Amino acid sequence: MEQLMLVFALAFATILAQPLGRRTGLAPAVLMTVFGLVLAVIPQVPNISLEPELILPMVLPPLLYASARRTSWQQFAGNARPILLRAVGLVVATAAAVAVIFHVWYPAVPVAAAFVLGAVVAPPDPVAVSALADRLGLPRRLMSVLEGEGLFNDVTAIVLYNVAVGAVVTGSFSAWHTALEFVLSAVVAIVVGLVLGWVGSRIMRQLAEAPWQVALGLLLPFAAYGLAEATHGSGVLAVLVCALYLTDAATDFSDSDYRIVGDSFWEVIDMLVTGFAFGLIGLELSSVLAAAGPNWPRLLAGAGITIIVVVGLRLVWLLVSGLLFHNANRTADEAYTWRETIVTWWAGMRGVATVALALAVPLSTDAGAQFPGRPEILFTAFAVVLFTLLLQGTTLPFVVRVSHVKADTESERALERGLWVRILRAELTRLEQLADAENLPDAVYQRMREGFERRLAQADPETAGDVKDADRPLRYSKKIRMISSEVLDAGRSEAMAARREPGMPPDLVDRMMRRLDLRPAPFI
Repeated sequence: MEQLMLVFALAFATILAQPLGRRTGLAPAVLMTVFGLVLAVIPQVPNISLEPELILPMVLPPLLYASARRTSWQQFAGNARPILLRAVGLVVATAAAVAVIFHVWYPAVPVAAAFVLGAVVAPPDPVAVSALADRLGLPRRLMSVLEGEGLFNDVTAIVLYNVAVGAVVTGSFSAWHTALEFVLSAVVAIVVGLVLGWVGSRIMRQLAEAPWQVALGLLLPFAAYGLAEATHGSGVLAVLVCALYLTDAATDFSDSDYRIVGDSFWEVIDMLVTGFAFGLIGLELSSVLAAAGPNWPRLLAGAGITIIVVVGLRLVWLLVSGLLFHNANRTADEAYTWRETIVTWWAGMRGVATVALALAVPLSTDAGAQFPGRPEILFTAFAVVLFTLLLQGTTLPFVVRVSHVKADTESERALERGLWVRILRAELTRLEQLADAENLPDAVYQRMREGFERRLAQADPETAGDVKDADRPLRYSKKIRMISSEVLDAGRSEAMAARREPGMPPDLVDRMMRRLDLRPAPFI
């Protein structure tokens, strides 16, 4: 019962953290971490008993799925180079650098065990990045790369983690086997994600009600993660591939009910699971201090050096990669200014994945010996998480403000207006086709045309002009209802087609689709 009440307290605090975060300017993720820390130091609060190996399968699939629904294949492809440079190159470099420094600082800890820590602290957390950066009005290209990096770097980190843990536990390591495992893990994950995405999309087409479709969508990320892990693939990558496939396929079978119900459902799931995950980070502090024992003060120095390596190497990597791709080999979207580079550097918070991996470090090896350096690994990992969340997370708004990095609202507004015009033109073109086919009188056609223009004006007043007699009650036949429905579908189809185009921000299209879906049909 105490455990259940603790979970309820975290859920309730998550809800309160939303308005409090809006008032204070702090992200709810940061507030929930602080709340967990407060609970951890209260003796009467019980330790939450959650198996470490269950944290990743329970928390990551829904969070990754919710984040991936907001992006697209095209957005990833357009930013593939900077995303892969960080999600693969920077993660490997960070893991190696931390392993070397940690082994030098703690000579008794083998290199393989030190590499476990490197893999644990290497990946910035996608949930932390999205939760903090979304509120800051950053340029879209920065957000796209930050979110893409956060989504895909866990794949690299978890593979490195498994290899390092295996080397410590079994006492053997093979570079060839590691490279082969990395490739096979990715291939298996992609196959699992595509198959489940394809099967899920076919089933959703047969389900008549939006709640049924959304419920299936809730099960699929867990299924993708579990099946991939069971077949020695990357569960994280399988969830991402499945989510991206379903998001793209939904443009063919989804309707307004599915989008409205699905968006609201995943917004709630994302909020509650994120709050629980970051509250758990704070709560686990008592377990980490217990594992470190009375020697935890002397571990602070090693943790401080690790933090310097993790944070400093990210800045060096961003500066060097920026110089390497400064000229002809660099696209316009990658052309960051030094101010944007500073913001990108300071946005590298660690979070849920780091904590889950650290807690999942085995207690012993196959030979029965204690896992070398486990207390030091746990303490250092939590120190990195708390530093990046509580210091970088709370000061990131200040860094953004003083660096004057912000989105180009004029160009984004122009892009949005252009898409509204495309939607209206698609609707009116379809209306003309149906009016000719159904032999509608000119007066009826004109009235319908004004209705669709009025509907667009309600969604975006700057795009369409005012229409007279907007509130006049009208009655229309069944045929007019059918025509209205088809015309609206034509507008939605144009918007969804735009979502698949390179350079079109998927979140912008999703926001517009929501506004269209929430507007009633003009003649029904």
